[in-house]
Amino acid sequence: MDKGVRKVVLAYSGGLDTSVIIKWLIENYRCEVIAFSADLGQGEELSPLNEKAIKTGASKIYIEDLKEEFAQDFVFPMLRANALYEGRYLLGTSIARPLIARRQIEIALAEGADAVSHGATGKGNDQVRFELTYYALKPDVKVIAPWREWDLKSREDLIDYADRHGIPVTATKAKPFSTDRNLLHISYEGGILEDPWMESTRDMYTMAVPVEDAPDRPVYVEVDYENGDPAAINGVKMSPGKLLAEANRLAGENGVGRVDLVENRFVGMKSRGVYETPGGTLLHAAHRAVESITLDREVMHLRDSLVPKYAELVYYGFWYSPERELMQKLIDDTQKNVAGTARLKLYKGNCEVVGRKSSCSLYHPEFATFGKEAVYNQGDAEGFIKINALRLRIRALLGESCERRGGKL
Repeated sequence: MDKGVRKVVLAYSGGLDTSVIIKWLIENYRCEVIAFSADLGQGEELSPLNEKAIKTGASKIYIEDLKEEFAQDFVFPMLRANALYEGRYLLGTSIARPLIARRQIEIALAEGADAVSHGATGKGNDQVRFELTYYALKPDVKVIAPWREWDLKSREDLIDYADRHGIPVTATKAKPFSTDRNLLHISYEGGILEDPWMESTRDMYTMAVPVEDAPDRPVYVEVDYENGDPAAINGVKMSPGKLLAEANRLAGENGVGRVDLVENRFVGMKSRGVYETPGGTLLHAAHRAVESITLDREVMHLRDSLVPKYAELVYYGFWYSPERELMQKLIDDTQKNVAGTARLKLYKGNCEVVGRKSSCSLYHPEFATFGKEAVYNQGDAEGFIKINALRLRIRALLGESCERRGGKL
C-alpha cells in the first residue's frame, strides 16, 4: 500500500461498503479521508450522512445537489440517443458514474488530495466507470479501490467488520442485496437475485408499484418535446430534474418501467439485476413516438445503427471518450426538428403510444392515403420495383446457367 498518500476523496453513499471504507482507509493508509456524496435524486435525506461520515472518521464531507445537472447533461443526452444496453437496460446506474467521478476529481483538486477512492467491487462495472473517468480528467491520479486490496471477501465480511468497529449500517445478512438509486432508476443485485430462477420479492419495489396494485383505469399522459428533449408533461413546462421526477411519479404509479434481466458485464461475467426506470421508460417511448413523424427515414436508420455502440460506451464507462463525444454530436444534430407531442396510455405496467403530433411532421395523410391524391402516381411503382429487382433477376438467370454447367468454367 502507498504510505505516501496523505489525503483521499472518497465517493461516499453512507451504505455498507463506503462506511467500512472510511475506517479501512484510515487504518491502512493512515490518511485523511474526505467524503463526497452526490444527491442525484436518491429519494432519501442525505443530511444525516454528514454526522455519520464524521463519526466514522472522515475529516470533512461534501454533500451536493446535482439532480438538475444529472438530468440535463447526462440523462437527457442519453435519452436523445435512445440508448438501451442489450436492448433492455436504460443505463440508470451507468450514466450516474461519470458525473460522480468528475465532481470527485474536482474536489480532489480543490482539496489538494493525493488520491481518490470508491466502493465498487473488483467484479463489477462500476470500478471501470469510475476509474475511466478519473483517468480521463486527471491522468496522473492515484486510485484506491479497497475491494481489490482488502481481505474482506463478501458483504457478510463487511457486516462483521462494521460490527467490530461500531460502524452503523442498515444492511443485514438476511437481506444482503445491493441497491443503487438515482433520479433515473433503482437497481437491485445480489442476495436471492443471484439465482436467476428466483422471482424478486415485494421488498424490491420502490419507484414502481407492483402491476397487480396499479390502478384499474388507464392514465393518459402527454409529453412535449423540443430539440429532442422533453420540455413539458401534460402542458406544464418543467426543469429537466423536475420533469424526470414527475415522469417517475406518473409511470411508477401505474407499474411501468420494471425489468428483470441477465446482462453481460464489461469484465466478462453475466449478472442478474432487477431495475425500475419508470420515468425513463415513459420518456423513451415518447421520444421514439415524436421521432417517428419528424426524422427522415435514412437519418433514423443511420442513427439507430449507432445505438448499440453508444449504449455500450455508456455501460462500459467511456462517457468521456472521443468516440462517445463524436457520436453525441451526430445524434444531437439529428434532433433539431424532433419537436412535438406524444400521447401515451399507462395501464398495469404497460406504456403504449396512442398519439403523436408535430409542426415539423414529415407524415402527411395526403401522401399515405389509399384514396385519390395528386402527389404520388401509383404507376411509377412498377419501374421502382423493377430497378430494385434487377440484381435479383440477374442472380437468378446466371444461377440457372451456372447450375447447368455444374459450377464449371
